[in-house]
Amino acid sequence: MGVGRPLAQARPARLTPGLVSDQAPERRRSRMTSAARREQLLEVGRSLFAERGFEATSVEEIASKAGVSKPVVYEHFGGKEGLYAVIVDREMQKLLGMVEGALTEDHPRRLLEQAALALLTYIEQDTDGFRILVRDSPVATSTGTFASLIVDIAGQVEHLLAGEFKARGFDAKYAPMYSQMLVGMVALTGQWWVDVRKPKKADVAAHLVNLSWNGLRGLEAKPKLSADG
Repeated sequence: MGVGRPLAQARPARLTPGLVSDQAPERRRSRMTSAARREQLLEVGRSLFAERGFEATSVEEIASKAGVSKPVVYEHFGGKEGLYAVIVDREMQKLLGMVEGALTEDHPRRLLEQAALALLTYIEQDTDGFRILVRDSPVATSTGTFASLIVDIAGQVEHLLAGEFKARGFDAKYAPMYSQMLVGMVALTGQWWVDVRKPKKADVAAHLVNLSWNGLRGLEAKPKLSADG
């Protein structure tokens, strides 16, 4: 009985050029480093907290928008509270640095102008951060609250205001109160301006200084910042 010819081994089918890339599995995207993922979560959380507030924002929503699972958020921040606290601390440091860096003059009027412009510039450049700061914070942070920040800035204005009071024959013991009034007025105006954005920043600052420096009785018809000539 003759031995049959061995079966020919099946050769792999040739693929038409152009089909290989279509049928090949998608390359996996490179994984984020831990630091990059943390920054991504901070950015996502900052946007959501600014838009919806702390209570209305959930860990599920943060994770979904970041494209991760809930445990990843807990791994980096221990939960929504931890994420929020880090965001608030960062914004407080940023705003405080901008205001402190702007206070370079020794004349009360110029000092007030600089404080007003610094706050309005922060609102203009970091609107989401400002919206977060002016909400009632449900979480304790290491830096404090927006109200405590205003107190700190007023403290820097106080000693200059006291000197001006003495020079004009006013009772210097009221300087702390007046410094709170002045800085508080700027802060509240900023909260209003964050939504309306009219008039422009320099005009808002000029009118703030017009009211606080001249008073209603001595208001200038067309106030300008002294730096504008």
